[in-house]
Amino acid sequence: MEKRKIKVYFIGAGPGDPGLLTLKAYEIIKRADVVIYAGSLVSPDIIAFAGKKAHLVDSAPLNLEEIIDVMLSAVRRRQVVARIHSGDPSLYGAIAEQMHALKKHKISYEVIPGVSAAFAAAAALKIEYTLPETTQTLILTRMTGRTPVPEQESLSSLAAHRASTAVFLSVDMIDSVVRELVSGGYPEETPA
Repeated sequence: MEKRKIKVYFIGAGPGDPGLLTLKAYEIIKRADVVIYAGSLVSPDIIAFAGKKAHLVDSAPLNLEEIIDVMLSAVRRRQVVARIHSGDPSLYGAIAEQMHALKKHKISYEVIPGVSAAFAAAAALKIEYTLPETTQTLILTRMTGRTPVPEQESLSSLAAHRASTAVFLSVDMIDSVVRELVSGGYPEETPA
């Protein structure tokens, strides 16, 4: 592994299977001094890769300011921080606000991608999202909820494309998801 760099690493833990974690993510988790993970969203099997002396922090009960304080405190002590998010941190990972705060404090950071649940699901189901003469587009989206979705990106609007669609963070609203997709143009017999 490269020379020890004191920084914050935003790590995608993938869909939960520790075998789908990237080697780079594994190496950083293993050598991190502080491991901040997104509560029950990150598999305990992935947290177990942390070194015996690593300080583990469950971020579930913390607000943004408290998470940033943990990061700043660790970096000031010349410690490496692994901030673990489920899936890929660039997709619904809420890392932009954390990166903004680190940039404001002139703290170096890096994003390590993770396997998205969309691609883990396709592999598990043995399907391909892009089929010649059927669709060459994959839409990654979510149902509006606590976090609003712009109207032009509503499920019914996107359904008009009839492209393959991966709907995140919406299982608790599945009946509404189905209604929106059907009203937007997907036939009721569309495989899901």
